[in-house]
Formats: sequence, C-alpha cells, structure tokens
Amino acid sequence: MGAMQSTKRNHKESDMEQTESPVVFAARDDASDVRFPHDDGSRVPYKVFSSRAVYDREQERIFRGPTWNFVALEAEIPKAGDFKSTFVGDTPVVVTRTEDGTLSAWVNRCAHRGAQVCRKSRGNASSHTCVYHQWSFDNQGNLLGVPFRRGQKGMTGMPADFDPKQHGLRKLRVDSYRGLVFATFSDEVMPLPDYLGEQMRPWIDRIFHKPIEYLGCTRQYSKSNWKLYMENVKDPYHASMLHLFHTTFNIFRVGMKARSIPDANHGLHSIITVTKTGDDTSAAYKQQNIRSFDEGFHLEDESILDLVSEYDEDCTNHIQPIFPQLVIQQIHNTLVARQILPKGPDNFELIFHFFGYADDTPELRALRIKQANLVGPAGYISMEDTEATELVQRGTVRDADATSVIEMSRGNPDQQDTVITESLIRKFWVGYQKLMGYRSGSAE
Repeated sequence: MGAMQSTKRNHKESDMEQTESPVVFAARDDASDVRFPHDDGSRVPYKVFSSRAVYDREQERIFRGPTWNFVALEAEIPKAGDFKSTFVGDTPVVVTRTEDGTLSAWVNRCAHRGAQVCRKSRGNASSHTCVYHQWSFDNQGNLLGVPFRRGQKGMTGMPADFDPKQHGLRKLRVDSYRGLVFATFSDEVMPLPDYLGEQMRPWIDRIFHKPIEYLGCTRQYSKSNWKLYMENVKDPYHASMLHLFHTTFNIFRVGMKARSIPDANHGLHSIITVTKTGDDTSAAYKQQNIRSFDEGFHLEDESILDLVSEYDEDCTNHIQPIFPQLVIQQIHNTLVARQILPKGPDNFELIFHFFGYADDTPELRALRIKQANLVGPAGYISMEDTEATELVQRGTVRDADATSVIEMSRGNPDQQDTVITESLIRKFWVGYQKLMGYRSGSAE
C-alpha cells in the first residue's frame, strides 16, 4: 500500500448534532415523475437525493450508461497480474493488468451462480477462483475451468454443448488517460479524450504531467446521497464559508485569483482553482463577520502549510470533478484522486487515493504525506464537507417535492474568474437531467 496505511472509518457526528432522522421514502417512489421546475439547473427537487427509484435509474442511465467511470490509478496496478477490486456505481468490478501489460476490467460476479469471485481488495494473480464452486477465470475474465465438468465415474457433468467461451465474466471497456484508468459498460460513449473534453484535459495534464507514485488511501462513509458531494466539489461559494482552515490560513479566499470553469460538452465536469496574489484578502471576511475567519486560531506546527513550487502557477487549490466518480485534487502539495462510490440513495463511500511523483525527493514525499492530514476522514478541511452533505440529507428527508435554490451568479452565468458562484452546480444539474431523461417545467 505504500507509505500510508489504508484505513476505514465511519464519519463521526459532532456533539451539536441531533439524533438522526430516519430516511423515509414517499409512498409514491417513481423515478419517472421527477421534474425540475426550471431548465437552467437553478431549482433541484430534493427527491433526487432520497428516492430509491431515482437511485436505481442512475445505476442504469449513468453508471452503466454512456459515461467513463474512474476505477484506478495505473500506479496502483503497475505489474502484470496486479488487480484491484472496486465499483462502477454499485456494481462490483475488478480491474487488472494482464500478462501483456494491457488493462482489463470485469464484473466481479461469477458466471455460474452470481457470487463475487474476487474477495481481496488488491493483489497479484494470474487467475481468480470463485470460492462457491471453484469455477476459475483468467485475469481477463475468461473461464478457465469448471470442476467435474465432464462428470466423475459415471456421474454426469455439464451438458455436451456447454461452451466455456460463452461463460466468461462480463467485461467492461477500459481506457486510460495520463495514468487515470476509466471503465464503461457502454458501447456508445464517446472516446475517453473527447469525454474529458478540451476544457478539462489541460488541467488533468497539469497534475499528471509525469509518472506518479501511489502513496496509499483513506476511506470514509457519508450518510448522504452521492450527488450532494458532487455538488460540493462544484461549489466554490461554500469553500471559504464552511472551512475555517481554508479561510483562516489563506488557502482559499474570496479575492484570490480564481477560475470556475465547466466543460463545454455536457457541463458534468468542472475545474476550480485559486491562487494567492499577494493582496490582503481578509478585509471582506472581517467586515461581514464571517465565522470561518478566525485571527485567534494558530498552528503549533506551521510546516503543514509549506508550499513547494511545482507548477507554472502555484494554485493553493485545484479541485476538478470528472463525472461521475472522480475528483482530482491538489491542495498545496498534497495530490489526491478522490473516488466516489454510491452505496444507496442515502450513503456513499469516499476514497482518497494519495500520490506523488516518481522523482519526488524524500523531503517532498514526506511533505505530501504530512499534508494528507488536510483531507480524508479526519482532515482539517474535508471532514466538514461530508458533515454538510449529511445535514442536507437529514434536512430534506420529508420534503421530496421542495427544491433547493441555486441562484448565486445566475445573473452573470458566464463569469469564470470568481469563486462567488453556483454556475458549475447549475451546469451539472442540466447535464444530469439529460442523462436521466428528466424534463423541466411544471407537470402538464
């Protein structure tokens, strides 16, 4: 696993939280009756965050539909036979590096009776055997062997017309870009570079411009809908309101050089960056008495905020969601591929895959690992994000037909040099409606 040990923690609630409200679905839970009041993404019905029917529709139309889903970093599976168990949506899949060095992915479901074949999170193997009846498959998902296929001592086995070639594991299409591995169920999705888009590729290239080294991962669960997190990483407006660490220590503030750019294809991807300019950006927070700015808050060890220059522009934040399962992150010198894994309408798993560059000095590698404390389940910054998404999940549980209000910068939707905006969220919801086949406006 590298320098960082993988951990699995449940998100803890603060002492101020009330007892959780149970998630209650409306009597009519029909995915087809969802309607967005406006066509610009400025109103979102809360039903999309709690409906089981909507969630099931997402699995088919999004995760098994015409999208590319992030499944691994190539650095996680560098050698022939290396494999990793993961998910596309909530479908279990295994991604492997085959003997010839190519990448393969298959549904982790035995072709015999449906049991999961691979039970390890990662490892190295040339074949995989289902524990239930010992059917075995190669690392491309092809059926290798069936015990007693020919019978035994007069006892019948499989019928004569049983063809092993017809009973392999279901395969996904796989492609990679700059060491990011994506998989899809779709034969109709556009090529991966086109799916990523002209606006997003240069920013991916910025981070993945040379070989990387995998450092390890942390895991956490949030008792909220996965799309609330997708909203969160498209929401620069919240970043200096919610995060005391961001604002107090001048990592992310209104007044910095900013970008908030959607992709032009479908609006589902985006990039947010902020960069220090040398100007005093604290005045606005003092004037408005913003909670997240606290001049009395200090660090005993300020080295966690060291910033080693690595890029043409030393952004303090680079947050880039690639729909539907990936967020590329650079905060100071910590580099992360965040993986979003839905676990139902009101739960998702979030995995932070930490990495550095293969040519890092020991000192820079140590700094990246120290700055891993900024994010993850106990991160100084990101633990507040899943706290916020859970508050929304609980607050909207009984109001499926009510809507959110996403109006910030609606009067200037094309402005991109700002973090006081919700334009990326609106673009996301417009793209989501198209994928899901939902209409806008009142019911006829």
